[in-house]
Amino acid sequence: MILVINNHGQYNHRIHRTLHYLKIPSELVPNTTSLSEIEDKNPKGLILGGGPSVERSGNSTEYVKKLDYPILGICLGHQIIAKAYGGEIGSAGSESYAQIQINIQDEDDIFKGLGPQLDVWASHKDEVTKIPPKFEILASSPICDIEAMKHPEKPLYGIQFHPEVYHTPEGPKVFENFYEVCREYHKTD
Repeated sequence: MILVINNHGQYNHRIHRTLHYLKIPSELVPNTTSLSEIEDKNPKGLILGGGPSVERSGNSTEYVKKLDYPILGICLGHQIIAKAYGGEIGSAGSESYAQIQINIQDEDDIFKGLGPQLDVWASHKDEVTKIPPKFEILASSPICDIEAMKHPEKPLYGIQFHPEVYHTPEGPKVFENFYEVCREYHKTD
């Protein structure tokens, strides 16, 4: 099962619903859920949903730093991962709420079969402005240098865009690819 961490964003329920349509077992849980409650649920992975601000992200930073599961951060979730590992977030140089095209630099893992370009729904108010040490950039766009990133050794992924909305036509494939990462990760347990 994938736990979708609700960070109070308008699309968190849509993430859960998209996983349901894809027949990926999931549960939507509040970002105040304790680490032990998360571990008791024995998830295959976590998705950190979007939200208004890092200040309202509850225990999300702790999940990123202390739990050993694959994690996909979406929008605010992406920023939480970056900040937790020493990156920087700030206001976007170009605020945008529109469909844009991102350039995929690494099709491995979550972008498998989706490159080299992907149309996505961008929500740029805040963004990762400096990638954390050791992280790799997976995708960029003309308005954002760090549209997606991953940790080179841990299954941690961050994406600035929203794969759960209609305006990201291939978005479901991102979730399917992440679920495959989770399944592969747990084969090695």
